[in-house]
Amino acid sequence: MTKRTQLALATAVVAALALGASGCSDPKKGANSGPSAANPAAANDGKTLGGTPVKGGTLTVLSNQDFAHLDPARNWVLPTIDFGTRLLYRTLVTFKAEPGKGGSELVPDLATDLGTPSNGGRTWTFTLKEGVKYEDGSPIKAQDIKYNVERSFAPDLTGGPDYAAQYLAGTEGYKGPLDGKHLDSVKTPDDRTIVFELKRPVAEFSQTATLPTFAPVPQSQEKGTQYDARPFSSGPYKIETYDRDKKLVLVRNEHWDPKTDTVRKAYPDRFVVVMGLKGGQIDDRIIAGEGADASTVEFANMRPESAAKVLPKPEVKARLLAESQGCTVMLHLNNSRAPFNDPKVREAMQYAVDKEAVITAGGGPALNEAATAYLPPALTGGKQADTLKIPASGDPAKAKELLKAAGKEHLKVSLAVSTGDKGKAEALQQGLARAGVEVVIDTVDPGAYYDVIGDLSTTPDMTYTGWCPDYPSGSTWLPFVFDGRTIKDKGNQGNYAQFRDEATMKRIDEINAMADAKQANQAWIDLDAEIMKKAPSIPVLLERKPLLVGPNIAGAYGHPVWTGTVDYGSIGLKDPSKSQG
Repeated sequence: MTKRTQLALATAVVAALALGASGCSDPKKGANSGPSAANPAAANDGKTLGGTPVKGGTLTVLSNQDFAHLDPARNWVLPTIDFGTRLLYRTLVTFKAEPGKGGSELVPDLATDLGTPSNGGRTWTFTLKEGVKYEDGSPIKAQDIKYNVERSFAPDLTGGPDYAAQYLAGTEGYKGPLDGKHLDSVKTPDDRTIVFELKRPVAEFSQTATLPTFAPVPQSQEKGTQYDARPFSSGPYKIETYDRDKKLVLVRNEHWDPKTDTVRKAYPDRFVVVMGLKGGQIDDRIIAGEGADASTVEFANMRPESAAKVLPKPEVKARLLAESQGCTVMLHLNNSRAPFNDPKVREAMQYAVDKEAVITAGGGPALNEAATAYLPPALTGGKQADTLKIPASGDPAKAKELLKAAGKEHLKVSLAVSTGDKGKAEALQQGLARAGVEVVIDTVDPGAYYDVIGDLSTTPDMTYTGWCPDYPSGSTWLPFVFDGRTIKDKGNQGNYAQFRDEATMKRIDEINAMADAKQANQAWIDLDAEIMKKAPSIPVLLERKPLLVGPNIAGAYGHPVWTGTVDYGSIGLKDPSKSQG
């Protein structure tokens, strides 16, 4: 397929979602959860809250957690991707800073354009803009982007996007540049030119270049795993102080030139991230919106129990962003060991889960709906498939029947969840108990959650997490979640079920080789249905992204590509003189 064809498809899908049943910014939203008067959480969809910001002041971000990784080679969790790429570092390409369907448009960032394909789409060339600089005033070079791409292969720098490993030619056995070895498939003929040689045609490579992997890191700044604590800024802000798990302070990078950057507005003088707060405490402070809290936003989702304090009050609801996320949240079953190495047991689990109870625990139908397939509506034409037609409340009698047939009438299994999902975990626990499945819940600090479940030596029987497309293509979804070749001992991302199925892997390769975007899109949908029958994971919810902002916040909207998270490149204050911090 041509680049134009793929981008047209992606834009058309996202535009359809913005207007139809499943809004384009909801990674976990389903067919009936689009903006409507019936859903009070959808009132601000596609809107910018608070008007245009005034330059200056301090914007405070209240968070229950530290960042998983700020190192661009390791940053693959939202909203950290949004925070990092809008404030601290730039990428070759990025997404437009707009709410609604406009935010899905690709625009050049460090590069002068969206890249030039050649060799039938196997070679991509980017040219860097003139005058782009780091926080010390030194020039950003093509070699620095090559170096960060190479860093993404380092075994110690886990957690980041796998696209370089999947797409670049000649990477087998490569372990990164820390031992002095470099990739021949990434060439830098001069300081402003970078060329990527791919193992197969990738029509949407411009979209791949939006990821933090394609941000610059100069080799002179390499600190290994310690780079997380002090990324070298190529964006509008730099780190002044970072006290892990407590506070991060960003100040302006005086060498960032807005003439080279059409995306980031950089309104506040400072960003202060206060960490380690309880979710309910954060909600209550922003709902009240008094003093310094008037100039705050929340990093993680509003707690489900806070919905009753927000939705009935027009003046507070007007400060709630609740864009659809466009992701699917799943209960991943560890297929690598008993009991879930038995397909019959996995099938039983599909019937045992009570999704309605999880919806209630997640704040009710205004903020969630039941998922019926893996691929989110954003990748299936606005409506999620329903292959198995299991009631949202489950079918415990059928689950018991299947477990009995498998000789596993009574199971005891472990479930790991992020602390903020404890209520949903308890709803899963109660639902599964109806079928004779005893669940032991282990709550993990949000900042460490993905490291824990991504380490095969510590991953439990079940994990609860979502997957969102990095851009509107099925190639960013099923291969990462269900291709057994992506599984890693440490830093495992996506395939938390450890699903290894030869037929699935063969079909993934066949679809990736398709030249027609429409044909490939339908093939991903068909493959979704086939994997559902093998039940490696259970789709549970399609969620909105509920985020409260203070009354002094302006320019706030949920970005449609980054799962409805606040676009930190556009947000600011109505009156900077009222801010503190």
